[in-house]
Order: sequence, then C-alpha cells, then structure tokens
Amino acid sequence: MKKNETERATGLLKAATWVPSLYFAEGIPYVIVMSVAVVMYKRLGLDNGDIAFYTSWLYLPWVIKPFWSPIVDMFRTKRWWILIMQLLLGAAMAGVAFTIPASGFVQWTLCFFWLMAFSSATHDIAADGFYMLALSEQEQSAYVGIRSTFYRIATIAGQGLLTMLAGTLESFTRNPSQAWAYTFWLAAGVFILLYAYHFFMLPRPAADGERIMENAEDFMRNFFGTFVDFFRKPQIWVALAFMLLYRLPEALLVKICPLFLLDGAEAGGLGLTTSELGFVQGTVGVFGLTIGGIIGGIVVAKDGFKRWLLPMVAAITLPDVVYIFLAYYQPEGLMWVNICIFIEQFGYGFGFTAYMLYLIYFSQGTSKTAHYAFCTGFMALSMMLPGMFAGELQESVGYLNFFIIAMCLTPLTFLVSSLIKVDNDFGRKSE
Repeated sequence: MKKNETERATGLLKAATWVPSLYFAEGIPYVIVMSVAVVMYKRLGLDNGDIAFYTSWLYLPWVIKPFWSPIVDMFRTKRWWILIMQLLLGAAMAGVAFTIPASGFVQWTLCFFWLMAFSSATHDIAADGFYMLALSEQEQSAYVGIRSTFYRIATIAGQGLLTMLAGTLESFTRNPSQAWAYTFWLAAGVFILLYAYHFFMLPRPAADGERIMENAEDFMRNFFGTFVDFFRKPQIWVALAFMLLYRLPEALLVKICPLFLLDGAEAGGLGLTTSELGFVQGTVGVFGLTIGGIIGGIVVAKDGFKRWLLPMVAAITLPDVVYIFLAYYQPEGLMWVNICIFIEQFGYGFGFTAYMLYLIYFSQGTSKTAHYAFCTGFMALSMMLPGMFAGELQESVGYLNFFIIAMCLTPLTFLVSSLIKVDNDFGRKSE
C-alpha cells in the first residue's frame, strides 16, 4: 500500500513540472488571436467593421477542429504535435512582430494570425490528448483544477498583462506600431522558451507511441459514421438552435466592447488607454468571469442543471444592459467601468455554465468524445458568424443603438433555452 501511495505521489509531483506550463501555453495563443488582435488593429488605425470581420474569421480553425483531429491521432505522437505547434506558434508571433511596421501590415499580420489560429487549435487537440495519455485517471482528476487555473492565468497574462505592456510601450515610444511589434517579439520569445522547456520536461508515456496510418480508410469511415449519428440524435435541431443562438448577444458584444472602451467620447466610446483596457478586461473582467463560473458549477452540483437553467439564462443576458448605461452616460474614470464590466462578466461566467453543461448532456452516448467535439465546433461557429457583421452594424447605428439591438436579441436566448429537454437530476454531484 505504501509503495502504491509513493508511486502516486511521485506521479503527481512529476505532472506538476509540465501540466501547468502546458495549459498556460494552450491559453496564450487563443487569447492573442481572439482578444489581443482586436485591440492591436484598433490601435493601428483599422475601422471597427474591418476589425470585427477579419478577426471573427479567425474562429474558423476551432469551428472545423473536430474534422482534422483524426489526423493528430493517426500520425506521430501527441508529444511531437505539441512541440511542433509550439515552434509554429512562436514563429507566427515573430511573424506578426516583423510585419507590423510593413506597409501592407494588415494582410501580412492576418496571415500570421491564421497560422497562429490553426497551430493553436491543433495544439489544443494534442495537449488534451496528451494529458489523458500521460496521466492516470486519478492524476487527471487531481490536476483538472490546476489546468483550468493556469488556462485562466494565461488569459490574464494575454488579455491583461500583454495588453497593458503594449499600452505602456505606446506611451514610452509614442509609436503604436513599434510598441505592438515589441510586444509580439516578447510573446514570441516566451513561446520559444516554452518549447525549449517542454522539449526536456514533457514525459514520453508508453501510451503515446509512434503512429502510422494503418486502416485509415476504416478510421475515416467510422469518423463520418459518428458524424452522421450526431445528426440523428433526438432533438438535434433544437440542440443546434441552442448552440448557435444561446450566446448571440454576447457574440455581437465580444468584438465591439473593447473597441467601444478604446474609442473617444466624440465617437461614442469611453476613451480608455490601451493599458486601462488591459486592466479592465484582462484582470477585473477575467476575475468576474472566473468567480461566476465557479459559483455556477457549485450551485448546479447542489441542485442540478434544470433547477438553475432559467437563472443562468437571465445571468448571461440581462447584465448586458450595463453597456447601454456606459454608452448613454459615458462616465469618466475607471470606477463605473470596472463595476459594469465585472457585473457583465460575472453574469457571463455564471450563465455560460449552462451552455457547457448542455453540450456535455447532449453528447452523451456511445460516441460522446467525438460528439462533444462536434458540439464545440458549433460553439465556435456561434461566435464566428455574428462577429463577422457586428462591426458593420455598429458603424451604421452607433454604439448606443448597437447595444440596444443586442439587448433586444436576448429573448432568443430565453426561447431556445425553453425548448431543450434535460433530465431533472443531470449535473447533481451524485451524478
């Protein structure tokens, strides 16, 4: 017994040398592509329509991720994929830094953001698979909170600290282009260091053996068969409506809110500096999001998903009214901005719990892993499509009317939520 306990303790200690850093590396590029790129393009002079359209397309790798995940399974090892993707991510960040000062920087930086997005989505597949192969079930359970925590830390580091650094460099250099180039050079350096660290520290589990393309035809046949089975599940069209529309107001807001916070009062915005935005969204906002998500998980574990569905729907929609308040009154200083962003992000974190739990519920069955991957693809699509036209809509009606329109769409969230069917006890801790 003592020998088993010693081996388990040793395994947990070894995992501590790579699990936190691996999930930190998983979070950073996603935040850069989805959030930091929006702020960078705004500070470099692009209009809101172009920013929202171009950066929303970057969701595409996560939309189609389930379709190329078999390639990661069929070739080489998960460890190999992790290391190669981290090298590519470092190269992509360096590419952004190198091309920001160029005359055609929009086209060039977008190319490198696309490389970053595809590499990040592939890294997600490999890292999650490696986590399951390298750790026992007990070790996976022990580290699930740690991996989530370090993913959140990556969010703060990217959306908060990296943006604040860029803002500080803007003030110091008086040149936004130069400031953002320095910022991405630093990010590239961090990722090269992560690659070097993981090259030596990632274990080589026997389960993560070399793969070759054997029976690829059968594998793909089974994969597409699983895809067909997904569309034969009961309530499939209701489920798709829920996946695509539950976050519709948030999908419109997520690309526009940082632009609103950065724009001056003459344009209807609040005129925050880049550093202030990094603090508001990357620290206060992430903190509210995290606390809301934790409380959401606790109450569902106690009372079940169905009991808390309506409060969570209200939480993810009604706090969006804070943006109408901010756009109408345009308060000076950060106090009201911080309070409003915290409230909205807390509600989003609490309400998003219902969304993720439903994806888990709907994926249940013989092919739950593959079906959950399809669900996450639709989840990414639900953010990509509205974001593509959010910028044009905002430019045509202004910030205040845009936020009013977003609030007017919240009944759709209540509608699709009322149509889904979930077992009464789903989500309870006993389950």
